[in-house]
Amino acid sequence: MTSASWHARITCGRETGAGFLVTERHVLTCAHVVGRSGTDPVGVSFAPGEAAIPARVVAHGGWDGRETDPGDVAVLELDREVPMKPAEFAAPSDAYGDPPRRLLAYGFPKRYDEGTIAEYRATADQLIAGEWVQLEAWAAHGQPLVPGFSGAALTLADTGRVVGMVSAAARDPGIRNGRMLPAHIMARYWPRLGELIPTPEYGRPEKERLRELVAGYGASEVPECGPERLYRDAVGPFGPPVPSRGFASLWDAAWYLLSEVPDTGAVARFAARLADFTEDAPTRGALRTWPRGPHDRRGAPPVHAPAGHRVAPELARAGRSAPAARPWSPILVEIAPSGSGDHRFLVEVSAYNGRHRRVVGSRPLPAERVRAYVLERIDEAYHELEPDARELIAFVLPRRWLNTDVAHWKRSADDDSPLGSFAPLVVMDLERRRSGGLQHKLLKKWQHLDAQPAARLHRIGCGAVGQDPVRLTIGLRRGADMVGFASPPRADGTRRLFQASLNAAVPVMLWPRTGCRGEQRGGAHEDCSGAAFLDRLAEHLADLPPSELPTYIHELRETAYASDSPEPHWAYDLALLWEDPRCLPDPVGYLHSPVG
Repeated sequence: MTSASWHARITCGRETGAGFLVTERHVLTCAHVVGRSGTDPVGVSFAPGEAAIPARVVAHGGWDGRETDPGDVAVLELDREVPMKPAEFAAPSDAYGDPPRRLLAYGFPKRYDEGTIAEYRATADQLIAGEWVQLEAWAAHGQPLVPGFSGAALTLADTGRVVGMVSAAARDPGIRNGRMLPAHIMARYWPRLGELIPTPEYGRPEKERLRELVAGYGASEVPECGPERLYRDAVGPFGPPVPSRGFASLWDAAWYLLSEVPDTGAVARFAARLADFTEDAPTRGALRTWPRGPHDRRGAPPVHAPAGHRVAPELARAGRSAPAARPWSPILVEIAPSGSGDHRFLVEVSAYNGRHRRVVGSRPLPAERVRAYVLERIDEAYHELEPDARELIAFVLPRRWLNTDVAHWKRSADDDSPLGSFAPLVVMDLERRRSGGLQHKLLKKWQHLDAQPAARLHRIGCGAVGQDPVRLTIGLRRGADMVGFASPPRADGTRRLFQASLNAAVPVMLWPRTGCRGEQRGGAHEDCSGAAFLDRLAEHLADLPPSELPTYIHELRETAYASDSPEPHWAYDLALLWEDPRCLPDPVGYLHSPVG
C-alpha cells in the first residue's frame, strides 16, 4: 500500500513537503508548504529523480500564517494530467477504532528525497478547535513526524485509503505526536473533495450535483435564511446543534450534514429549503428534487384511497365526463399571519401523495409578494403529482380572509386565465384546521355522508342576519351537511353566522363573493341576487355527493368564466369551502416552522 504512485514530493522555493494526487491533475498539500507560491515556483514530482511538474495554487483554505490558524489546505493544479491513479479515500469514521487503526504517512524529510514512512494513530475522533485530530506515534521508535511530512496523506495500513493529511508535528523532538487534518474537514475548503469521500447513502454523482447547486451560493445571497438557519430547519428541533465554529458557507453546512449528521435525509431537506430562496426556477427545481430528478418517482410512497370518493351519477347523466373513483391529490397552500406584523405572512405550499406530504416552499413574506410566490410554487408542486392524479388546490386561510378571490388569481405571469378554471379549487379555515375537536367532528360528518345518497343543504338567506349564532351552531351540528349563504361574509351579522357554521364543523359551505351584503333584516331580500343565487345553488347541487363537489364547482367556474353573456354568470363569484380531513391528514413527513 505504501508504494502507491500518487504520493507526491512538493517543492516551493526552499520549502519541501509532501502531497497526494486526488484527480488526474490536482494535488492536495498544506498551505504552509506552498506559502511562498506568489513569488517562488511550485514543483510536484511522483518518483525519485524525475523532473518536477510545474503547478499553481488554485484553491486555498484561508490559512494566514500562524501555526494554530485553520484552513491549512492548498489545492495544486498540475500543468498537465499525469497517468497514475489518484488516491482513494476511506469513510470519515474509518480512521478510528478499538483497537486503534494504524496510519501511515509518506513524507520527504531532509536526506530522504525518495521518501520515508512514519507510523501513527489517531488519539481519538474528537476534533481540536473544530479542525484537527491529534496523532501519536504507533511505537516508541521509528520515524517521527518532522519537516518534510507536512501535506502527507495519512492512509490506513491495511487498505491504503486516505483518512487525512499531516498538518503539524510537535516542536519538541522528544514528543512523538502531531496533527491530522481529517479528509472530511479538508472538504470544507475544497468542495470537490467531498465527491471523493464516502458518505452514507449518497454516491459521487449525487454529491457532485449537490456541490454544483450549492457551492456557488454565498450566505449573502440568501439574507433571509443563512446556512445556520437552513441547517436547523434540516435537522429539526431535536437534531444536532450548529457546531460552535458556525458555517462559513452554504456548502460548509451541506457538507456537515453529509459527513457528520447521522440522519441521511437531513441534507435533502436542506436542499429543499434552500430551493425556497432560489430565484432561478431550474435551479430551484433541481434543489427541491435532489437527489432525485424532477420527474423521478423512485421511492415515492404508495397512494391509498380514503373512503367516500364516489362518482356522481348525475354528472354522467348530464353528459359531462364523470371523474374516476380515485382519491384527491391535493396541493395545499397555507397562508397564516407571521406574528411579526400585519403585513407579513407565513406561506407554505405542499403536495400530498396519500398520507405523505412534501413541502414545496415555505417562506415568511410581505403581503405584496404572497400571490406571486404562491402561484409559482403551485406550478412547481405539480412535479410531485403522479400523471393520473386527481388534482385539488386547497387554500388554508385565516377566517377573516376566507372571502379572498384566490379562484380569480391569474394562474401565472404567462397565463391570465383564473386559477379556479385551471383545477378544482377550495378554501379551508386555518383556525378550524388546527382544532383537534373540529377535525374530529368533520371526520364523523364524512362518515355520515358516505352512508347517505345525498347531502342536506341548509340555506342562510340575506335577511337572516339577526339569527342567534349559538343556536345556529348547535342546529347545524345535528341537521346540515352543507350550508349555502346568499351573501358574502362581509357584514358583521353575516360574519357571525359564517363563524357559527364553521364551528358546527359543516364540511361544505358555499357563498357568492360579491352581491347583497345582507345588512337588512326581514323580507326585503326576497327578490335580491342572493335569493336567486341560493335557488340556483339548490337546483345544481341536488343529489350530488359532497365528495365530488370540487370537480363539479370547477366545471361551473369554467362555464362561468367562459360565458360571453353581458350579465355575469350566477356562479362567476362562487366560493367553495370544502374540507375532508382524510384527504389532508396530519403530515407524517417533513415539517418545519419558518418563523424567524
